[in-house]
Amino acid sequence: MSTEVEPGTAAAGGRTTAGSLGGSLIVSIGLGYVLTVACQRLLPPPEYAVFVTFWGLLMGLGSTLSPLEQELSRQSAVAALAGGKAGRPALRAVAVGTVVAAAFSLALLIPPINDKLFRGEWSLAVIVLAGGVAFACQFGTRGLLIGQHKVKAFSLLVIAEPAVRALILGLLFVSIAYNVVSLAIAVAAGSFAWLLFARPARQLLDFHVEGDGWGVTSRRMAMLLTGAALTAAVITGYPALVGLLAPGGDGDRVGSLFAALVIARLPLTLIGPVQSLAVPFVVRLSVTEEGRHRLRRVLALGAVASLALAALGALVGLWLGPWAVRFVSGPKYDIDGWSVAGLVWSSVLLVPMQLLTAVLVARTQAKHVLATWAVVTGTASLVLLFLPGDTVFRAVVALAVAPALGLAVVLAFVLRRAHQPVEAGPEA
Repeated sequence: MSTEVEPGTAAAGGRTTAGSLGGSLIVSIGLGYVLTVACQRLLPPPEYAVFVTFWGLLMGLGSTLSPLEQELSRQSAVAALAGGKAGRPALRAVAVGTVVAAAFSLALLIPPINDKLFRGEWSLAVIVLAGGVAFACQFGTRGLLIGQHKVKAFSLLVIAEPAVRALILGLLFVSIAYNVVSLAIAVAAGSFAWLLFARPARQLLDFHVEGDGWGVTSRRMAMLLTGAALTAAVITGYPALVGLLAPGGDGDRVGSLFAALVIARLPLTLIGPVQSLAVPFVVRLSVTEEGRHRLRRVLALGAVASLALAALGALVGLWLGPWAVRFVSGPKYDIDGWSVAGLVWSSVLLVPMQLLTAVLVARTQAKHVLATWAVVTGTASLVLLFLPGDTVFRAVVALAVAPALGLAVVLAFVLRRAHQPVEAGPEA
């Protein structure tokens, strides 16, 4: 009996897998977006400012830990090819992520930091601790499942996370028992969705299989987590960065700013699948001289088009932004057009930035990826700390300037070696 797979069957299987993953990601993103908007409606702006700072910290920590999924999927896939299972290195990677999550969360209990971020509500720091540790386990579980091509279980877990949050938030709404802390508990509860899939994930592990030791695993994870943390600081966790570094002040205006930020960031929720497509696209084009020439042209034109689109988006935000925020978030959220324009400008520029860093990933230039996001995060932090003006002004200017500078840096990195073929090995 032949064991060869028909081409049409393989293609159909690939389409089915892509459809399942894409559908689950869209549902997950949609539920998450609806939840953030729902919380805007439930809380007044000053309380929402505290809540979205918590949200930014927890989701930023989750984004920082997300490389665990990539690492464990790699280990699990390699083991599957050899007819085995992932072993102790997978557990070591999750342990490193858990320690990072715990250390970060415990720092939030330091009184000056807690006062700055949560106005002294120490229970929010404890909730971040619980949710962060659970995130490490969740990404580990997801990595094991997708590495062994358990697409159905993986897709269900992706959907289960926001579904658990939505269920608890709905119960709080019906019982009229919602406040900042109870909503924070609902958000963190989604991080524990992995417990529903702990048994099938356990079956994909073999504790007797040795591999990379603690030293190798820790160094690899440190590199991956640092890059993810720098990215998260100006995307998912930006409200927390503002809360920590800016002077604070008018809770109503800051709450309205964060509500507008959530709305303006909608394009970024859709960039993940496009980033995944960008890597093989770059690899294919980099094989030939003609392809590399085309790649340089595409990158240059794309950067110019992004600047034009960002300028257009800023004009639309200036004109319609305040109305859109009040329409989505409620009449309590009042913000000026210039602030919305700055937020839209930054959100549009972050899209090509992430695509260009995917080009660096395709070329195995991890150090350049780290350098790019270090420039962005460092610039935003300096503006938040030292620019004269109130919190809202600093936050908008920081978010407008930092991605523009980051786009210039990453474009320079990419174009500098656009004439060279992609190397298979790691960056020297």
